[in-house]
Amino acid sequence: MPLTNSAPAVTLTIAGSEATGGAGAQADLRTFQELGVFGIATLTCIVSFAPKDNWNHRFVAVEPQVIADQLEAVLTCYPVDTVKIGMLGTPATIDTVATALKSQQWRNIVLDPVLICKGQEPGAALDTDQALKANILPLATVVTPNHFEAESLSGLTINTIEDLQQAAKRIHEISGAVVVAKGGIRLAGENAVDVYFDGTTLELLSAPKVGDVAVSGAGCTLAAAIAAELSKGASPLDAARTAKIFVTEAIRHRLSSQAPFDAVWQGGAAGTRA
Repeated sequence: MPLTNSAPAVTLTIAGSEATGGAGAQADLRTFQELGVFGIATLTCIVSFAPKDNWNHRFVAVEPQVIADQLEAVLTCYPVDTVKIGMLGTPATIDTVATALKSQQWRNIVLDPVLICKGQEPGAALDTDQALKANILPLATVVTPNHFEAESLSGLTINTIEDLQQAAKRIHEISGAVVVAKGGIRLAGENAVDVYFDGTTLELLSAPKVGDVAVSGAGCTLAAAIAAELSKGASPLDAARTAKIFVTEAIRHRLSSQAPFDAVWQGGAAGTRA
């Protein structure tokens, strides 16, 4: 059915629930709403920070059959062709999601490759990382690694923007996906620089840094904004440009908390909407 002004694009997020609302599916759905698409969430896990344990994650996986049930309902109800994938958390979840993704054709699969969960056992985290690289990364059309994830996926050490560019190229070679590698505040300089590379075009997405501490939900928001723009028909490069502006404003309008981190507020980026 053709889209009209009264029929928004439908965009799915497959991600975890983060109890404080700063990241995960909560951040994705707020981003979708602000950018004018109809957001649906399939929950893969429930994460709640532990204030008395150095704010580590308390992680509870959703049963694979429950994940499969959610996806069955979503994919039967709507002609969804754009999905943003966030935290999956276990090899069993990854297998379930990969099976669902392979059940139909997708126009856009945006992968935010969450490779670590603070507080997870190292062995479990490694098994999950390997399963993600083997079973989900090859399906992605866009991948948005942060500094740590870009190092892990590329096998390179990233200390400079030039290093980040090489990592983006390497990840594209490995995956075939468009890469938006996030340097953020972790690289020296006045600007937060991300690297876009699609195999032909390499572009630096740059904006002045807002503070000097990472903000919860920034990575989720960037990937979700890319997915939202793609679902509306934007090109990958235009989607990345819009997402960079959107997440910068969301960081600028951050919500302070009693945790050692603030949360992005997508409502602060309302003025960036097309």
